[in-house]
Amino acid sequence: MFAVGEVFLNAFFQVLFDRLASRNLLSFVRQLQGGVDSELRKWEKKLKMIQAVLSDAEEKQLTDEAVKMWLDELQDLAYDAEDILDEFGTQALESKLMAKNQDSTGQVLSFIPASLNPNAIMSNYSMGSKIKDITSRLEQLCQDRIELGLQRIAGGASSPTAAAHQRPPSSSVPTEREVFGREEDKAKILDMVLTDTPSDHANFVVIPIVGKGGIGKTTLAREVYNDKAVEDSKFDVKAWVCVSDVFDILGISKALLESITRRPCLLNNLNEVQVELKVAVDKKRFLLVLDDVWNEDYSLWVDLKAPFLAAAPNSKMIVTTRNSNVASIMGPIEHYNLKRLLDDDCWSIFIQHALESRDLNAHQISESFHKKVVGKCGGLPLAAKTLAGLLRTTRHDAWDDILDSKLWDLPRQSDVLPVLRLSYHHLPSHLKRCFAHCAIFPKDYEFNEKELTFLWMAGGIIRQSRKNEQLEELSSKCFQDLVSRSIFQQTSSGSAKFVMHDLIHDLAELVSRETIFRLEESTNLSSRRFERVRHSSYARGRLDGKSKFEVFNEIEHLRTFLPLCIRGGVTSGYITSMVLYDLLPKFKMLRMLSLQGYRIGELPIPFEDLRLLRFLNLADTDIRSLPESTCALLNLEILILRNCSRLIKLPPKMMNLINIRHLDIRGANLLKEMPFGMKELKKLQTLSNFIVGKGETASGLEDLGSLNFALLD
Repeated sequence: MFAVGEVFLNAFFQVLFDRLASRNLLSFVRQLQGGVDSELRKWEKKLKMIQAVLSDAEEKQLTDEAVKMWLDELQDLAYDAEDILDEFGTQALESKLMAKNQDSTGQVLSFIPASLNPNAIMSNYSMGSKIKDITSRLEQLCQDRIELGLQRIAGGASSPTAAAHQRPPSSSVPTEREVFGREEDKAKILDMVLTDTPSDHANFVVIPIVGKGGIGKTTLAREVYNDKAVEDSKFDVKAWVCVSDVFDILGISKALLESITRRPCLLNNLNEVQVELKVAVDKKRFLLVLDDVWNEDYSLWVDLKAPFLAAAPNSKMIVTTRNSNVASIMGPIEHYNLKRLLDDDCWSIFIQHALESRDLNAHQISESFHKKVVGKCGGLPLAAKTLAGLLRTTRHDAWDDILDSKLWDLPRQSDVLPVLRLSYHHLPSHLKRCFAHCAIFPKDYEFNEKELTFLWMAGGIIRQSRKNEQLEELSSKCFQDLVSRSIFQQTSSGSAKFVMHDLIHDLAELVSRETIFRLEESTNLSSRRFERVRHSSYARGRLDGKSKFEVFNEIEHLRTFLPLCIRGGVTSGYITSMVLYDLLPKFKMLRMLSLQGYRIGELPIPFEDLRLLRFLNLADTDIRSLPESTCALLNLEILILRNCSRLIKLPPKMMNLINIRHLDIRGANLLKEMPFGMKELKKLQTLSNFIVGKGETASGLEDLGSLNFALLD
């Protein structure tokens, strides 16, 4: 059993309390018939009773399956309650906007439901039933907490402030200032790389580095790859590709070709790619690194290596893998088995990452503490780095408590290292939720700060603080906090791209607790439960039709629909109108919708059915205009229209998008003006560019001057 505990709950509860305390919401529900106001007061009372025992539940669920199930049910309820409160909040916004427009024009906007009437809402059977269902479930959970013996723990972490206290796709650029304990290993691998080795079977020799996860295989390969002796040798071609779980021959071949030629590969036919790859290595001596290989299918390896048979003799291929069987199918009889680090080397790594000062005397490090640290690291560099990241963000007087935690001794039911489990356990509640959401990305996916923080903001994971900090500032702080804890790693020094080690990604998948579903070719759908799924991502294809998303019919409460461009994947494709018109409008709880990279000329989506949407990414599409119903998205915070090169106009009622914070129209070069009333967008934080129009229906410089935002670079 894994210690998840309050993964979403403390932070989630604060979101619910904020919603329940909203002035707009309170003012709106007081007008409603059917006792909505009193029902919501019951919710708040019951939620506070439950929140008081969360700390005890977090501890007891480690050994009590019934408590773990109770927490799962509580998480589901929190999601459902937030959906209802967001619906009420949206109705309150619509009511306010409807009154404003009637006062000014005497007309009701077409996209606002004509049936919107405060007295009719509670009489709506569906909404009334949902409210009473939440109340009933809350009462049952309160009763269950008594039967489970859950109690309030004085000084526990049930308040969010009490706790506050895909493996990286390797590049050839070093990410460590200094590597400890691998001098002998490096010398041996270098000798294999630089020594001419005649082969009867191929022009190249495979050098496999085998070892368990987190032991430093990638770091060792990188040290060899960047060594001056290799730079001075006669390798004509060098390339590095991280392979990871899925052994996609086309994707790997494209990545290798791009690494060798330093040019993007736009081909999507395996034969064409491999012909180009063969030309690139023909009669040339190469050094290639295939990092993190899992494939045990010999026929796939035969297909992948075919172009390299044309290379010059004494070419070398370094392969890193956890599995000796993987190494065996790739040819060599002997593998280089990487051993654990010595205790002193683990200690050096820990000190490098944990202490700002290298003066140990300044930190009063005891010998017993030293022994505890190296004992917990178990000879694994990743464990040393992660433990250091945990302790450097913790008060010095609490270090021993962390090292003595019983979480170290829990039985392992996965490949998650105890130190990773502990590091997660000690994250503040809001960071736990941020981290768990990272499971939306596949392993080895490279992301930048803004890409992820936009998802956090739109997902309601980051909430407004009482210090008047902007959501963007809070999101950035959360991101940088996870970087400082070694949970996110830069792909290379100075890079704006980040990744997660595959073991850390495994942890994110584990703690997301079935709420995130990635549609992948290797997914075993028969064993998957979909009733708890809220967020989904998938690799964009050349033609994505209804059959691809058949399984989505089993998902009722989807909040995130996110196509991604993975390494070697399709950057531009097509999606059928049946998906846009029939499937997506069913997901009325959607907060985040991306159609980036699809060759869409128009949007047949009735956006009035997606009124909770906060994030809409239409970048790199062929749309010419946005439908008027886009202006029904009163909750919309982020609208990305980057590189919409055929977009000629924005909807005239954009002034109604009163919650918009980020508008990106870079590359939409056919736009001639901004719609009238842009000065009403008071929450705007960033705008890529402002196009001053000439007509009466356009916004002018006076609108620009009344806004407080930053222009994007």
